[in-house]
Amino acid sequence: MSEAGIAKKVLPEKGGPGEGNGVAPEYERLMRRATLAAVAVAVILIGLKGVVFWATGSIAMLGTLTDSLLDGAASLLNLFAVRASLAPADREHRFGHGKAEALAGLGQSIFIFGSAGYIVYEAVTRLLNPQPVGYTGAGIAVVVVAIGLTLALVSYQRHVVRQTRSVAIEADSIHYRGDLLMNLSVIAALVLSGFFGFHWADPLFGILIAALIAWSAAKIVMNAFDQLMDREFSEEGRERIKEIARRHPEVTNLHELKTRTSGIYSFIQFHLELDGNITLQEAHRISDEVEREVLEAFPGSEVIIHQDPAGNEKLTKFQRS
Repeated sequence: MSEAGIAKKVLPEKGGPGEGNGVAPEYERLMRRATLAAVAVAVILIGLKGVVFWATGSIAMLGTLTDSLLDGAASLLNLFAVRASLAPADREHRFGHGKAEALAGLGQSIFIFGSAGYIVYEAVTRLLNPQPVGYTGAGIAVVVVAIGLTLALVSYQRHVVRQTRSVAIEADSIHYRGDLLMNLSVIAALVLSGFFGFHWADPLFGILIAALIAWSAAKIVMNAFDQLMDREFSEEGRERIKEIARRHPEVTNLHELKTRTSGIYSFIQFHLELDGNITLQEAHRISDEVEREVLEAFPGSEVIIHQDPAGNEKLTKFQRS
């Protein structure tokens, strides 16, 4: 993830990830509420859109109904994934369970790609055999309600993501942000087909909706893959860590900087190059001071620092990166 580990506000944790204490209760509540809200909105939208699709036969409505069905399934998956990811570190999982969120994201993407393919199939069939769309007014009314509910949910999800940096909730938010565009497309399709007789508009917008769904799934895959493969922070984030360490007056340099993200947690480790003649106690003090500075810039992280005597010529080029 390009912004891995960079947050604006300190997470008021009892202990760092890997210490078995988990995240603060208020952040855990936020994440759980966000997953429950997503499930509730999905259920309401599925019911409304199902009725309108049965009445109108609109392929565009089928597209957004199918997406809502998958959103509901994905949100249920997220509910369990978030519950698992919030479990504190244990003997078998010393770094916690944060990657459960990334696994959930990959699971979501499989269903989403499948739904996009199904919508395209139905849309092409309808293009070859155009059919009028009925009950246009009811369809538009339902889509307007869907837009209102989705806007409220996305706003809440964005608030939660800003606070917790949850990948699973961000993935869910991507779904619903895509829904906003899809619902606007459905309104356009219903108007063009129902009021102006442009029957080709409905399946055409269905294909566009499928493309939006597939693009959302691709973004989820990329984010989840970055976490599962322990991708480094962005270059900006890495340079920030280096700058913090090097500005300490008793630090000569640092090397072997390694970073990764797992769910809402971030992990940072590096070697500090210090004067080889200082005592172990002094080296520990300097490391603690650097660690505090890094945690202020990267809250909610676990920071591991190793001390090395400056001028160690055995270090490889990679280790000094």
